[in-house]
Amino acid sequence: MAAYRAVLAVLRRTQSGIFGSAGLRRRSIAVQSFSVTSQPEAGASSRCLIAQSRHGHFRRNVQTGAGVLWAAVAFSLFSSSEENKRDEAQKKEDEMILLLKKAKLSIHRGQMQAASSFLHQAVALAHQTHNTQAIIYTYSQMANLAYVQGQLENAEKLFKAAMSFMLSGGTPEDDNAVIEMSLKLATIYAERNKAELAEHGFKFCTESLEAKLEKHKELPAEKQTEEAEALRKETRLLLGLCLDSRARYRASNLHLNHAREDYQGALNICRQEQGETHPQTLVLMSDLATILDLQGRHDEALVLIQQAVDLSRAAGHLEQHVLLGNMAGILLHTGRLEDSVRFYQEALSLAQQAGDQEAVHSIQEGLKEVKKRRSQSKDEAAG
Repeated sequence: MAAYRAVLAVLRRTQSGIFGSAGLRRRSIAVQSFSVTSQPEAGASSRCLIAQSRHGHFRRNVQTGAGVLWAAVAFSLFSSSEENKRDEAQKKEDEMILLLKKAKLSIHRGQMQAASSFLHQAVALAHQTHNTQAIIYTYSQMANLAYVQGQLENAEKLFKAAMSFMLSGGTPEDDNAVIEMSLKLATIYAERNKAELAEHGFKFCTESLEAKLEKHKELPAEKQTEEAEALRKETRLLLGLCLDSRARYRASNLHLNHAREDYQGALNICRQEQGETHPQTLVLMSDLATILDLQGRHDEALVLIQQAVDLSRAAGHLEQHVLLGNMAGILLHTGRLEDSVRFYQEALSLAQQAGDQEAVHSIQEGLKEVKKRRSQSKDEAAG
């Protein structure tokens, strides 16, 4: 895990240099902490001093009202400058919020290039107003967008940019927001075949979250507040997400025993925190059944996937066709070809209704495999 902690240490120390390499439109802007109040312009201050030197009677004539008048003039000079700065900052903030809304809408519509443009404009305004939280949020959105577009190197740099602001601003390494970004980095490392960094990243995430949960158990009764409970639940669900992500990585490398352990851990958490019929619980049941099937433990797999299908029918799970397709595949592997066809056909109908073309293609491939097995069985019987 030392390799991943070294990455975090670098991010805590450095912010400059990240942005250019991330493919951003670089601006000549200073990276500073966000300041709530604006300072008056230098011109306003110098005008006040000049005026005061020309009116040496200022302090002597307070009784006559001259002092009151001058104080009003001086206040006007300062407040006008500050008010203008606040108005300008507010305009930029409003514009930034509008750009972020436009980016979100563009993503929803699948207009990725437009979304990227809006996010670049938003992050420039966030820098100009020194709004650290907006900088972090916008970089993370840019990173997510790059990730879904398959731009993994760019996504990695953008997540690092967001994390550098968080860590250098004093956010602890075990903060859930840092761990969530670390998980995304670990996933990117896994997809880029950086195995050592991926393993260390996943380990850092899981161990950090487990340590936080242990600390929560040790809290005295008076500190077991609703807020503390909400944080515990959030932390535990994030741990489940980490285990799920690592399980998929391990399954892709055919480390099936470890993948099964991680899926089981994620499933236990999801059942306890989200409930038996939650969509994520059902997906994890299906994923675990798939691993059991790959290990040749077909009967265990069939019991689990049957349970997931029954729960999905009762709950009206939107991706019921995925579970049915997985069940059909497991039935195929056990040699129950007629049952396999029946479930594949039901899954195909639902997938077509849902417009899930990826699932439609996968199910059609499964039906082809059933047809092939039937043909082989007939040939064997004839021979």
